[in-house]
Amino acid sequence: MFSHVMVGTNDVQKSKQFYDATFQAMGGKPGRQDDKGRLIYMHNGGLFLVTPPIDGEPATHANGGTIGLAMTPEQANAWHQAGVEAGGTAIEDAPGVRTGAMGQLYLAYLRDPDGNKLCALHRMPAAT
Repeated sequence: MFSHVMVGTNDVQKSKQFYDATFQAMGGKPGRQDDKGRLIYMHNGGLFLVTPPIDGEPATHANGGTIGLAMTPEQANAWHQAGVEAGGTAIEDAPGVRTGAMGQLYLAYLRDPDGNKLCALHRMPAAT
């Protein structure tokens, strides 16, 4: 559906601490930094990048925007805990199952140190 997701940051090292912790908690590897100062994370065929804005203006988060990351409920719990411990902010309800129009989903939400909204998501098996 998408080739990559990129978010802006005003503090690359703070973002690296946060994203290294959250990606490792869900089974990924620490990010690497390219020659332009961008952080690059690759996991399960997806590409996630963190960058200072190219235009030199401050990075801001998207109001109403959410970046969803697929993982198991166990990974979501570890991801959420690691994110809070690495400078993120827990938002919305505590991690857990929610029922809605898309069926039952296991969800956990964080804001990264720059305010970007992230969601760990696992689609629960349909009841038989």
